Amino acid sequence: MPEFKHQGGDKKKFVQKMFDDISHQYDFLNHFLSLGIDIYWRKKFIRKLDIQHGETILDAACGTGDVGLEIMKKNSVSLIGLDYSINMLKIARHKSRKNNCTNIQFIQGDAENLPLKSNSVDCLTISYGFRNISNYEQALEEFYRVLKPGGRLGILEFSKPKSKIIGLIYRIYFSHLLPRIGSLFARSDAYRYLPESVDFFPTRQDICSKIIYSGFQRATFTDLTFGISTIFLGYKNE
Repeated sequence: MPEFKHQGGDKKKFVQKMFDDISHQYDFLNHFLSLGIDIYWRKKFIRKLDIQHGETILDAACGTGDVGLEIMKKNSVSLIGLDYSINMLKIARHKSRKNNCTNIQFIQGDAENLPLKSNSVDCLTISYGFRNISNYEQALEEFYRVLKPGGRLGILEFSKPKSKIIGLIYRIYFSHLLPRIGSLFARSDAYRYLPESVDFFPTRQDICSKIIYSGFQRATFTDLTFGISTIFLGYKNE
């Protein structure tokens, strides 16, 4: 029996409140609990996006802005960071000012109802936020709508390792050790929600099918670090 809601309005409210509450510990815990591997995953993800100078990028569920700031380091682009949590956005804005990134706009908004015009962005990224959405199909339809013809969708998300041995180690750490360590620094339920949300997340093939069903021409996935994380890419017709 799941402890948390994994779809609908109750999930949306819970996720928003949870990230507001853990915002100040979020970056530290991400790096600490992943042993820093999350930094590598994000860099690998960005390289896969094939970002070109002059493009407009939407980073949905941007959190504290790590992906957007990493993109801006090597690319001259316009970037919009969108998140449902006001407190996460406050930290993202502070980090962007600290790094002198002036070409980033941060807005509060819902990934299932994007406050952007149709065909307005070249690339849409969502890093470890797709799992927290209450309606995957609705969000993907919105992603497709705002992307320009020929645009790319990039999703970076946790997955279940395919190896039985790695899977066992992963489950012990994710389901038992991580919640206990996380509870020392933040809301205890936040790090119980994480492993449960991965358990309830669709399979790699199901995510690719949802991407295609939403209108994208094709979808691919690439596993990282024994399949603990996965990069999904979707391509809109030109």
